[in-house]
Amino acid sequence: MFKIFHLNIGKITLLVAILTWLSLLFVNLTRLFGAMNQMDAGVSEEFTWILQIIFFIMVYLFYNHHINRNGDPGFLNNIWKGTSTGLFAVGIALITEFFYYLLGNSRLSDDPLLRNFFYHLNFGFTTVFLISISLIWRYLILYQKDKNVVQQWQAFEVILLISMFFVFFNQDSFNYSFLFGLFLILIFGIILSVNLKWIPYLTFKEKWKSILYLSIIILSTGYLFFIIVRYSEHNRLPIELTDNIFILGLFGFVFIYALFSFLVTLFNLPTSSVFEQKLTEAINFQRLSQSIQPGQSESQVLDILMDSCMSAAYVDAAWLELHPETDAPHIIHQRFIQDEERIELEQFLKENRPFKDFLDRNNGKSFEYISGKINHINYKSALIVPIKINKTVLGYIYLVKEVKDGFNKEMINIIATFVGQASISVENHKLLNEAIKNERYKEELKIAQRVQRSLLPAHLHSNDHFEIAGISEAADEVGGDYYETYQYTADQFAIIIGDVSGKGTSAAFNMAQMKGVFHSLVQLELSPSEFLTKANGALSNCLEKNHFITTTYYLLDTSARSIKFSRAGHCPTLYHCAKTNTSRYLKTEGLGLGILRNSQYEKFVNENYLEYSAGDIMVMYTDGIVEAKNRENKEFGYENLLNVLQTNPDLCPNEIVNKIISSVYEFIGQTTMPDDDYSILVIKFLK
Repeated sequence: MFKIFHLNIGKITLLVAILTWLSLLFVNLTRLFGAMNQMDAGVSEEFTWILQIIFFIMVYLFYNHHINRNGDPGFLNNIWKGTSTGLFAVGIALITEFFYYLLGNSRLSDDPLLRNFFYHLNFGFTTVFLISISLIWRYLILYQKDKNVVQQWQAFEVILLISMFFVFFNQDSFNYSFLFGLFLILIFGIILSVNLKWIPYLTFKEKWKSILYLSIIILSTGYLFFIIVRYSEHNRLPIELTDNIFILGLFGFVFIYALFSFLVTLFNLPTSSVFEQKLTEAINFQRLSQSIQPGQSESQVLDILMDSCMSAAYVDAAWLELHPETDAPHIIHQRFIQDEERIELEQFLKENRPFKDFLDRNNGKSFEYISGKINHINYKSALIVPIKINKTVLGYIYLVKEVKDGFNKEMINIIATFVGQASISVENHKLLNEAIKNERYKEELKIAQRVQRSLLPAHLHSNDHFEIAGISEAADEVGGDYYETYQYTADQFAIIIGDVSGKGTSAAFNMAQMKGVFHSLVQLELSPSEFLTKANGALSNCLEKNHFITTTYYLLDTSARSIKFSRAGHCPTLYHCAKTNTSRYLKTEGLGLGILRNSQYEKFVNENYLEYSAGDIMVMYTDGIVEAKNRENKEFGYENLLNVLQTNPDLCPNEIVNKIISSVYEFIGQTTMPDDDYSILVIKFLK
């Protein structure tokens, strides 16, 4: 495959421009040599004009490509490039003048060929200077371009292009058509020269530099024009290359725009500091708006506030004092003042009016600032502005100056704006941190909820003699209800249901402890009363004094069709007898675990025995079911629970669970959330 040759436009146009200039020099010197020897060189003037036009176009293309390739170097860098080009062109002209000065009155100084060589040299560098400066002016004119400005510049370029070929139609320079064309170019140059929107964006220092650069460009333009005119008047030239409407038009445009820019920049100098101050204030306001980020300290935004206020009012010293609700006032930022002087000055302000009255009103009432004169040895005026969040004073910013009446209304308004924005930023920071903290709590609660779900059994043990179903829901993200089963043999099972006092994470933690106790003691194959006694002893060592656990522990033997159970303060078990089709509560005495924390607890534990028949149903639940309240503050109660079971004994355990839950929600309202955890276990005996 052939590799496509990449054309470098810049190098090609530069090479063609140099070759064209050399050809132009050769042609004109040849014509001059022929004229000097009364010979016809055979080169028409049109050929010279064509080479001159090609040279103009190549120089334009070269600098246009150079500017586009380098992007946007900035205002001053662009102007400096034009200035350096002008200095170089002027330098060439000065070297030529110095050379002729050294020649004196020698014969070589009057040699027309040498004169023409230097004429072409100055013509070439002057053309380079004018075209490059014109393209730089285009960049500045189109800095904030709109449709009209773009169209004006495009029309100006078309006129300049036409002016290159004007010499073909009018060889008699300075007639009416020539002057009209030159006047038209100058009018367009003046119209374009009012586009000076780039100047206000210069800083005070940059404006001084631009004034220097523009003055050099103005002087260079004037001097080069003088040199070209002098060559035309005092030298024998075969063709006047500079008697060209294009060259003269560029001289006028470059000079006019440089002069306009120089004058406007000069007249803008007195207001530069004000503009920069406003720009600094806008930047500081933006910094205050964006300074607080998640995880950062409030000290950062208050530090920016200090710098912003000091630059806005040109203060000589400042400090910021915070007034936390719990701690004593303390200084967090201090500028241009020592601790001893600050303490002495602050005490002076607190003891003298009107600052004394202002600082005494730090109770959150509505006030903005205090400013006035002070009779201090070093400082003569002061401004105190409170920093408030939600009508609460967070602190004060103290600003002092060495001059009287140092704070005008505009300064105070700007500082008040900065303080207000800083207060909003600090408040947003607090709210953001609270939101992040709440989100973290939510995530932690979700994790706790998943952990608690894992503590409840995913599978309830059973055999062919009974079916079992259960459900547990927490009022909060986590709760304290607990149930589980354990299978000893094919016919023997342990069943437990419990309710930890309280709600939320503490109840969930105690519920996890209950699970650990259950799994430890169930391995010992204890009777229900022994289980509760040992569970009370174990839990007494880890439960807080104001916490307890109610529970009921069952031992089910399907081979003997018997149930042994003991109740520790838990809700009575609801039992349905299939033979008599009646439901009743199995009321057994018992004391909650952790209420009595000594050896006397076993005296309060009773053990009951029950034989079941096929079709019997046993409902175990926590108090969240019976204590669920409706809008009239009435509880669902034991009677409603009994009626649900009494009217639905033919349902399977899972259906009975769902029926109880739906009955509770019908009672309290579908949109009402239960205010306590609830759990249900239902066993239906089959054989």
